[in-house]
Amino acid sequence: MQYKQVKVDFLLNKITTKDKLFGGDYTIDPYQNCEFGCLYCDSSFDKTIYVKINAVETLEKELEKSKKGTIIVGSVHDPYQKIEEEFHITRDLLKIIEQNGFPCHILTKSDLVIRDVDILSQIENCFVTISITSLRESITKIFEKNVPSPKIRLQTIKKLTNEGIRSGLALIPVLPYIVEKEFKDIFNSAKIHSAQYVLHKHLELKGDQKTFFINILKEFYPSLVEKYKKLYENNYMPDDKYILKINNLINEQCKNFELMNKI
Repeated sequence: MQYKQVKVDFLLNKITTKDKLFGGDYTIDPYQNCEFGCLYCDSSFDKTIYVKINAVETLEKELEKSKKGTIIVGSVHDPYQKIEEEFHITRDLLKIIEQNGFPCHILTKSDLVIRDVDILSQIENCFVTISITSLRESITKIFEKNVPSPKIRLQTIKKLTNEGIRSGLALIPVLPYIVEKEFKDIFNSAKIHSAQYVLHKHLELKGDQKTFFINILKEFYPSLVEKYKKLYENNYMPDDKYILKINNLINEQCKNFELMNKI
């Protein structure tokens, strides 16, 4: 990985269409690109991490003239990747969010978020969503080998909830034909670890990412290659029948374990 410190002219992005999944009005990303390098993410191609060193000053000016609304922290790139341990940009941005009275929703795969419980507990309407793709390390070591283990991520949800922070799990992305058999176990684990909701979204394969991901399947899941080609034949999303099937299965598990399927 290479790291470059950059200055940005803006940080706060207004969401123009209703965000039904995360419930946000704005997004911010303290870093551009991500060290985690998850193989299902198109940002895994770029090995340069851009550190937005003037992010705090920029956001401070933007919030002064912005209407109150929920800020999604880490909408594209994880705000708690390892470089955050050195620069503390996410932590400093959360201080600005709290001081200006904005709600926020943090999306991350990292237990580093626990470090900032002191600030999170002061933010009104703060949510933290921890994402996983599987409970099995045999799967996560293929697709997200640089990310804390599923066990650590689940424990993070429990720690946050115990600290009074509203926290839940995101099954994002749902990897077709790889994780469906785990749904019951995933929801059971979410319940055991005090998740207050479970969000989900299907795997998207846009542009070159489709070819890249198919090549990963050829190496680790060759029997699934033709299924994926058919499933994503005419779109970057799975076909509608598959999406409906997954939605129904997950909604059923939400009812079984008495978990919300939305914020």
